[in-house]
Amino acid sequence: MHPDNLPDFSSFKSAVPLQIRFNDIDILGHLNNTVYFSFYDTGKAWFFKSIFNGEIDWRKVETVIANVDCAYVAPIYFGDEIEVRTRCMEIHEKSFRLQQIIIDRNGQLKSCAETVMVCFDPETKSSQPLPLRWRTALENSCK
Repeated sequence: MHPDNLPDFSSFKSAVPLQIRFNDIDILGHLNNTVYFSFYDTGKAWFFKSIFNGEIDWRKVETVIANVDCAYVAPIYFGDEIEVRTRCMEIHEKSFRLQQIIIDRNGQLKSCAETVMVCFDPETKSSQPLPLRWRTALENSCK
């Protein structure tokens, strides 16, 4: 994922404000790189909640992360007001790709990421086609 290839930020329909905690900051005074992934997970959770109208049973979600690509664009400091935005980029037979950004209150890009998620059958330990409910919700979110 390259920051120069991002669409207009308004195409990211799901936006969640994030709170930076004291222990999220590293010795250099900026957000530790590992925290970004936690922030992106928060964004994914709220994105799924929004596309399923709040009706999602996290015990029955059978998706796994197959790949994450993250670019750190500008440092984030304690006290910065930031949010994560999420959108669905692509939908395939057994997987989908999410694109996410972290921006500050002025709209400055701080980080961007792409995540490939695959539907997974825990019994057979193999990929499976996207359930119709997931496909429909993801397709509707792309409109």
